[in-house]
Formats: sequence, C-alpha cells, structure tokens
Amino acid sequence: MNKDNKKVIYWLLTGCFLIFVMVVVGGITRLTHSGLSISNYKLISGTIPPMNEVEWQEAFDLYKQYPEYQKLNSHFTLQDFKDIYFWEWLHRVIGRLIGIVFFIPFLYFLITKQLSKPTIKKSIILLGLGAFQGFLGWYMVKSGLVDNPDVSHYRLAAHLTTAFITFAYTYWVALDLRYPNKKPVDIKFRNLVRFSLAILLLQIIYGAFVAGLDAGFIHNHWPMMSEGKFMHETVYIEQDPLYKNFIEGKSGVQFVHRILAYVVVLLVFLIWKNSKKLNLTKLQSKGIKALMIMVGLQFLLGVFTILLQVPVWLGVAHQVGAFFLLSAMTFTLHRFSK
Repeated sequence: MNKDNKKVIYWLLTGCFLIFVMVVVGGITRLTHSGLSISNYKLISGTIPPMNEVEWQEAFDLYKQYPEYQKLNSHFTLQDFKDIYFWEWLHRVIGRLIGIVFFIPFLYFLITKQLSKPTIKKSIILLGLGAFQGFLGWYMVKSGLVDNPDVSHYRLAAHLTTAFITFAYTYWVALDLRYPNKKPVDIKFRNLVRFSLAILLLQIIYGAFVAGLDAGFIHNHWPMMSEGKFMHETVYIEQDPLYKNFIEGKSGVQFVHRILAYVVVLLVFLIWKNSKKLNLTKLQSKGIKALMIMVGLQFLLGVFTILLQVPVWLGVAHQVGAFFLLSAMTFTLHRFSK
C-alpha cells in the first residue's frame, strides 16, 4: 500500500473545503447577529434542531434568559428567533462534520498504514488545531452570555484566526504530499513571502476586530475617514490609555485595518517585482499571479464593504476574499520553500 497516496491528499483537501464552508457560514452567523441564539452546548443531542413547536418554545425560553434577548431583542417573535437559530445551528453542525471528516479517515489511514510518519505527526497537529478551534468557539459564545450581549472581539479574533491557520496548515500538508520533490530555495525571497504571510495574518486578526466591534458601520468613506480626514480624531480619543484605541476603539481598529490593507498590497507588489529577478517555475508564476489578482480583488471588496456600510453579502464576500488571499499566499510560500 502506497503511503501518503492520492486518497490522503483528497481527504486533506476535503477538510480544506469544509473549513472554507465553515468560515463562510461563520461570517453569515456574525453579520446576522445569530451567534448567541444557542446558549448551551450539547455535543450529540445539539446536532438535532428543535423538531416541534414545544421544543422551539423551550429553546426560545432559554434564549430569553440571556442579555441579548433582554437588552437587544426583547421584541423578537418565535419566528425571528428561528431565523437566527438556523445560522448558529448550521455553523455548529458543520463544525461537528469537520471533526468526523478529519478523525474517522485519519483512523482508517492509520490502521491501514497509508500515512508516513511525518504525515501522522502533521495530522495529529491538525486534529489538535480542530479541537482547539471548537473550544474557542464555545469560549467566544460564553463571553456574550454574562452581562454584555455581544461576544468579546478578542475571542472572536482568536476563533476566526485559528480557523484560517487550521485551513492554511491543512492546505500546506496537502501541498507537501502533492509536491514531494525538493528544490533549491531563494532564502531572501522566501523570507519576504513569509513576512507577507505574517502581516496578512495580522490583517485577518484586525478584520475580526472590526467585525467584533461593529467598526465597519462608522467612517463609511474612502480613501479618507469621516470629514475628509486621513486619521479622524476619534481614532485616538475613544479609549484611555492611548494604545487601547488601536485594539479596542472602533475608529482606531478600523484605521489600523485600513493601513494594513495598503501594507499588504505593497508587500504583494514587492513579491511580484522581486520575482522578476528569479527564474520561476510554472507553479511559482501561477502562485504570484493568483496573489496579484486576489489582493486587488480583496482591496476592492474592503473599500465597497466600508462605503456600503457592510451589507451581509458583501461582508461575507470580503471574508471569503481573505480566505482566497491566504490560500494564494500559502501556495506561493510553499512553492518558494521546498
């Protein structure tokens, strides 16, 4: 039996696709304010939604005990509750499905000796990341069930960023198996791509901060902020001390997200420019082209998301854009690393 065969690659890529779906549904859940509609966590029985009016009423009564209903949604009817319940339920069910899709084939491949030792180690890391991601999801929800009817933007960022990292690592492991042959590496260029990936991850974290603080609903102008200012005074006066503006202030967080967008575009431009000096393979060239296309598209999506005050479809499209940009960056780094 060949180790690390095509079936293993398809398994990993299926995981990538499901994480992508999970992030899309998670984005819709956030933008429709559905994330706190299910206030308990039942691993097995929670997979089945309420099946009759009595069960729906019980779920609604439970929701009424928490701050989101009491402070924001006391006008909700049972039908309103059903609408938000659906997205959170779907998000959790996909999470469970990902767990099954990773764990059961892993056991099968392990028992039938279809995995090499390095792939077994990487797969165990993946399973750990998946379990940690599930824990972070519940840890995030818990932060919105106490006094404030909104989740902590720090916990939201941790939850979202871990999903992106889990995806990127799964994709990387699949690429390792798809392209096993080593080749010479241009260290300087590879380090530029590595640095760009780190800044992109920081930008993704700030995107989550913007989502968690609802910071996309202010300063809905571009290229300047409100009143035609590059840096509006609210950027540095909302919070005290000063540094908190840039991690907890709506204006400050949006400002950092704007600036990092320019930095990411600049870095991708530098990658493209410096790649001209190298003798590129076909796949390296494709990776850089994908990066150029995706960074341009993602920048435009960001601008329109701000200008149109974050309609759900555009907010989700912007999150999906981040996903594809990270995919292109991961692929490019892989092609220049091994």
